[in-house]
Amino acid sequence: MTCWEILGIEPTRDPRQIEAAYEKQSKFASGEEAERLKQAYREALGREPAPQAERSQPEESAPAAGREVEPVTAVSDEQPLDADEQQVVREVVIQVNALLNDSGRSKDPQIWKAILGEPPADHPRFRREIGRSLEQQVRPMAENGTFPAPVARFLGEWFDWNSLTEVVRKNREEEEAAREAQDQEAAEDLPPQMVNFWPAVIGWIVGLAVLATLFGGMGGGG
Repeated sequence: MTCWEILGIEPTRDPRQIEAAYEKQSKFASGEEAERLKQAYREALGREPAPQAERSQPEESAPAAGREVEPVTAVSDEQPLDADEQQVVREVVIQVNALLNDSGRSKDPQIWKAILGEPPADHPRFRREIGRSLEQQVRPMAENGTFPAPVARFLGEWFDWNSLTEVVRKNREEEEAAREAQDQEAAEDLPPQMVNFWPAVIGWIVGLAVLATLFGGMGGGG
């Protein structure tokens, strides 16, 4: 099969049409099928040479004199998203807003990973735009401790919010230091009699035994 047959489109030089076909097919592809789809996507964009079977096909006739040929360019991750792609971003943002309204589920990093890691939202172009849409709302919540450390750490790494990753590290160090200080204070506040409790009890029992022996001997002597 040619790369065009795998992508399900007619041969084209339009990189946006190629990418749209790839994104549509990738939603339902997995395993070897997904790998074949990626290979076809790269071949269609001209990133890799086409297989021998495709190269043996007749080439397109040369353009008429004076007619410019539009060059084939790869889709850049920095290109603005089209209307369909923007709709994907909006749907993910809606799911995140619903998650934020559930204080219990929003503390589960696996749920965040399921929402943000769902294709095609995990594509770098989508991820960048989703991060921009959520940054003003979600990033401050992660920085002020609204989310547990695993969630904040995942968000910082997923969206490249480097300062958030640093905040998580500092918070973890502060929590460990506070825990150690509390343990130290608890040990210092322990009453001395509690520390010597068992030796005192043993001494008391021994003393009673000695007294009982003495009084027993005196009674027997009388």
